[in-house]
Amino acid sequence: MGNKILRIVLVLILVFSLAGCRNESGQTTGADDNSGKLNTVDDLKDKRIGVLLGGIHDDYANKTYPDATVLQYKSQSDLILAVKTGKVDAAFYTHESLLTMMREDDKLAFLGQNLFRVPMGMGFNQNNDALREEFNTFLAEIKNNGVYDDMVKRWITDGTTEMPVLENPKNNGRLVVGVVSDKGMPFAIVKNNKIVGFDIEMAERFAAYLGKELVLEDMEFSSLISAAAGNKIDMIDSTLVITEERKKQIDFSDPYYELGASVFALKKNIARYDDSSQENGAMTLDDLKDKRIGVLTGSAGDNAARQRFPQAQIFDMNNIIDAAGALSSNKIDAVVFERTTLQDIAKQNPDLELIKEPVQLVDVAIALKKDNPLLLNSVNQAITDLENQGTLDEMKKRWFTEGNLPAMPQFDPPAAQETLRVGTEALMPPFEFVTGTNEVSGFDIELAERIGQALGKKVVVENMNFSALIPALQSGKIDLAISCFNVTEERKQKVDFSRPYHTSDTAAMVKKAVNVSQFRKIFGNIKTSFYSNIIMEQRYLLIVDGLKITVLISLLSVIFGTLLGALICFMRMAKNQVLSRMARVYISILRGTPVLVLLMLVFYVVFASVDINPVLVAVIAFGMNFGAYVSEMFRTAIESVDKGQREAGIAGGFTALQTFLYIIMPQAVRQVLPVYKGEFISLVKMTSVVGYIAVQDLTKASDIIRSRTFDAFFPLVMVAVLYFIISGLLALALDYIGLKTDPKRNRKQVV
Repeated sequence: MGNKILRIVLVLILVFSLAGCRNESGQTTGADDNSGKLNTVDDLKDKRIGVLLGGIHDDYANKTYPDATVLQYKSQSDLILAVKTGKVDAAFYTHESLLTMMREDDKLAFLGQNLFRVPMGMGFNQNNDALREEFNTFLAEIKNNGVYDDMVKRWITDGTTEMPVLENPKNNGRLVVGVVSDKGMPFAIVKNNKIVGFDIEMAERFAAYLGKELVLEDMEFSSLISAAAGNKIDMIDSTLVITEERKKQIDFSDPYYELGASVFALKKNIARYDDSSQENGAMTLDDLKDKRIGVLTGSAGDNAARQRFPQAQIFDMNNIIDAAGALSSNKIDAVVFERTTLQDIAKQNPDLELIKEPVQLVDVAIALKKDNPLLLNSVNQAITDLENQGTLDEMKKRWFTEGNLPAMPQFDPPAAQETLRVGTEALMPPFEFVTGTNEVSGFDIELAERIGQALGKKVVVENMNFSALIPALQSGKIDLAISCFNVTEERKQKVDFSRPYHTSDTAAMVKKAVNVSQFRKIFGNIKTSFYSNIIMEQRYLLIVDGLKITVLISLLSVIFGTLLGALICFMRMAKNQVLSRMARVYISILRGTPVLVLLMLVFYVVFASVDINPVLVAVIAFGMNFGAYVSEMFRTAIESVDKGQREAGIAGGFTALQTFLYIIMPQAVRQVLPVYKGEFISLVKMTSVVGYIAVQDLTKASDIIRSRTFDAFFPLVMVAVLYFIISGLLALALDYIGLKTDPKRNRKQVV
């Protein structure tokens, strides 16, 4: 036993080390064997193209590239893995989900973006017009009241992963909705063991609209239409593209979004990417022309980056701290923002540095609500006076050049009781930040205080999200917005600007090139992979829940299958020819049917009109398959016992049943255990396909994790190890039973 445990430990160390090597070394060179690199999507005409099984990209790829080899995959994570390992040269997928993926993986890049756009809708059973019409009414309502636009902004534009809390009385029954939890952001992901996303919020809001309890059925994408057609679910909510072929099987709602279709590939296989400058550690602005650049939405860096790097992938961040974190974790290649703020961030992060050459010089001003000329003139006059007095230059010297952040000067309270409400995002030192005493301070805040002194008003600072500042101005929530605003023509249509008070040197911050030993890289990657795949967002709960389901299905299937196998064996050996032939037919059919096909038939055909737990369906299907195989094992083991022993038992006064129980069966059990153990372990591994009927087992849990982390190898290796451990423990249990039934061992104990 000790040697077995030691071998298992050594295997685990080796496997995870190899996983770390695989993540570090990148990918196999399958795609590199092709001559030349990819320049445009036209180069795919004779290449290997990956698509999602049954998706709109499948039809498009086959029609557009008839000479290409189109390979189909069942999930986003499998598609990514195929690209990374060189199984395909490029792949089609939803543009909105790819944007999120690019933030997570710096080895992948777009080959072509938004080649076409297609409408998607909710899917319904063709006999459920009432529910479809209710959804169309609901959709029209949220589009008219602004809720829909807010959802698009939060999930698709801003990239949020937080679900709102909705009121729902849940007093009107259930709404069963089929989803694919590893569809990817922004539509559906698993976070903290819960499914969230744009599609999920849409379903939540529709359920609340109906007053129904929402029940999400997490399924394989290829199973959704069958489930809706068979009334297993009430609605399909999984970026389902509306096509004429699908309309033959289900009905669609009105379109609720248009999906973009893009092509991605390994960055090293795309001609326009050259990482040599990064490898040498001497990055320049020219090196960023086609890289991933993070910007604060609407900031001076946003405008500068889009103008200077039109070919780059621009990623909008909620705040500059998130952008710096994304850079440190290799989610992006650079951050473009105001140099002074980036310098402060770089001081706190030794792995980051600034490129000396400025991206762009832009004017920074204060934003005000339109049609308020009195306040605008007053603010402009105050800025002019501060410039003429030399106060503005003195402020810049204190805040920008003296190194440490200075303390805010104290101002006398104004005599008047009027307030000047100033909005800012206090995440951009030295312009605005929150001190240790939880007070908002900085250059911009001091400027606002001095303007308040000039106007005789008390300044009240509102710390809010940068993207909320202009809406707050327009709605009258604040009087001024001061947060490194650069003046653009687009913004001038919404708000007014003061005269510029600062010229911003917009710079690019990149990650330093650090040489690390290969050994440290491997184990550093294991640590990082373990954290991101197991610890982050409590993803270990997915593994634990999946492990419970896998073990539960395995044990119940074996118990049911063993009992069923014994019954089939009895029928097979019966003298009654009808029973014997029935058993033979059953064995032939079950052994000749793939277990996945059997599982789908039982769920979608046999129990089509029955509301039954998918776990129970899995137990029935796997038990039937297991019973067919072990019945023949039992028969062979029983027939291997010499007939004379049966006759001797009868002659000794035993009944036929007693002879079987006390003489035949113990010997048969000892004979059958080795092959029974192998079949048992095979059944455990076969349970990995239960995800097709909306059961979240161990394999499905790994798919969900891969869809969040875009780690192609660690989750798969982790699940393989867990299956290995489960199989090993079950094998040890059966070995123990074998020892207990060994007559030689029992005789030794008696002696």
